[in-house]
Amino acid sequence: MAETKREVERKYEATGETRLPDLTRVPGVSAVVDRGVVELDAVYYDTPDLRLAADALTLRRRTGGEDEGWHLKFPVASGIRDEIRAPLADTLPGELAGLLRSRTRDAEVVPVVRLRSARDVRHLVDAKGGLLAELSVDTVRAERLLGGAPGRAPGGAFGGAEAAWTEIEVELADAEAGTDAGTALLDAVEKRFKKAGIRPSASASKLARALAETETETAPHAPVTTPAPGPDLAPGTAGHAVLAYVREQVDAIVALDPAVRRDLPDAVHQLRVACRRLRSALRSYRKVLDRDVTEPVGAELKWLAGELGAARDQEVLTERLRGRIDALPRALRLGPVRGRLRSWAAVRARGGRRRTLAALDSARYLALLDTLDELLADPPLRKAAARDARTVLACAVLKDHARLAARVDRALALDPGQDRDLALHAARKAAKRARYAAEAAAPALGKPARRLAKRVKSVQSLLGEHQDGVVAREALRELATQAHAAGESAFTWGLLHGREDAEAAAGERDLPAAWARAAAPEIRAALTR
Repeated sequence: MAETKREVERKYEATGETRLPDLTRVPGVSAVVDRGVVELDAVYYDTPDLRLAADALTLRRRTGGEDEGWHLKFPVASGIRDEIRAPLADTLPGELAGLLRSRTRDAEVVPVVRLRSARDVRHLVDAKGGLLAELSVDTVRAERLLGGAPGRAPGGAFGGAEAAWTEIEVELADAEAGTDAGTALLDAVEKRFKKAGIRPSASASKLARALAETETETAPHAPVTTPAPGPDLAPGTAGHAVLAYVREQVDAIVALDPAVRRDLPDAVHQLRVACRRLRSALRSYRKVLDRDVTEPVGAELKWLAGELGAARDQEVLTERLRGRIDALPRALRLGPVRGRLRSWAAVRARGGRRRTLAALDSARYLALLDTLDELLADPPLRKAAARDARTVLACAVLKDHARLAARVDRALALDPGQDRDLALHAARKAAKRARYAAEAAAPALGKPARRLAKRVKSVQSLLGEHQDGVVAREALRELATQAHAAGESAFTWGLLHGREDAEAAAGERDLPAAWARAAAPEIRAALTR
């Protein structure tokens, strides 16, 4: 079973003559305890075109030390990584392979670098002997196993190049990682290092340095990028702007995949949003990208968002109903309402997580990722792609805004009831599309697009709350029916249904004012100036 550790560390350059300063002068450090030298032997793995290295991910199999095994590291921020560990095995554990799938696809991961290090370890401890940080001086020997430069060292025409260096690492203890005190400690150590002439390392990791110093002949695979600007893709053109936004969403999908697999907070929601933003952009900017090519892609993005959404939607609904129950006075909670909600939610949520992971492990999903790569590598540009971005994007945003206006007007013209609920839901979808179109256009159109996106988001939020109420009322009717059939009181469920109904009516009364702000003529006029 893999485990995750948040790694907060800083790296520094060192030589054989580097002398460490007295770190007991760092506030909070009472002693520096020598823990001896550990021999480490790590083989780093990547695809032959180094896709993991291009995204600053590292995958290694290491022997020696207390944490020998497989280690996969994801960057979180500068100097901060999540290290996911799995027990030592001859082959890559399946759990780690899954976390890499959005990047490796069907490519094999192979050994690319071997690092052998003599690690001289010291512990920085407080007055009670508690560990604050681990300082290590690593004497490193790196050997290129794949794609190295021939001739610099024995090994033949394929790999064999070597490099050596010494570096210093200061890593916070688990209890200090992520705390203000931990950051202050690292800052104080760095200040002492600076006075001693010890400078931060120019490389983010040992692997990055090894790859650089063994002079790879195989250029690392970079994340898919907008094609090199030509006559139709020069900065300022519609094609350049739209493809930059598309690339941003594709990169988000790839990056969020492992977060969903790790079940990190909000990861499923963020991945769904990236899918929706991308699908919306492909639909809004049909004057730039050929719809005959992009519509099948949009259909696959809709499928993926749907597969991801089942468990999340149920979770949100359950939390909403639980909050409604908790807010009621005890006297109004008749019968086993909390237990009824738990059993109802458990039945509906069963298999949701499995469904999400099955989608991410499917051949259909991998085919979608490959299709997105192809879309960016060879975009189906139309004539409008070569035109000025401000003109083309403003026209698309205004078109989506007009579509939203028509749906809002239609919904408000209907009497309260199911038909209006359906029309408001359709307006919500149009609001989401108009907002995403404005956000995509913001780099080109600036403040007017950002202002429009903000006001449309307010309308979308109001409509979203209304739709959540519609779904909640349907669930409450189902719960009331189940309670009645079981001989329980249905009073509480009916009460909550009435409150949801009242809130929906209040939202509908607020909608005209919110829409008036989003539909203000000056907001739309500013887009075309």
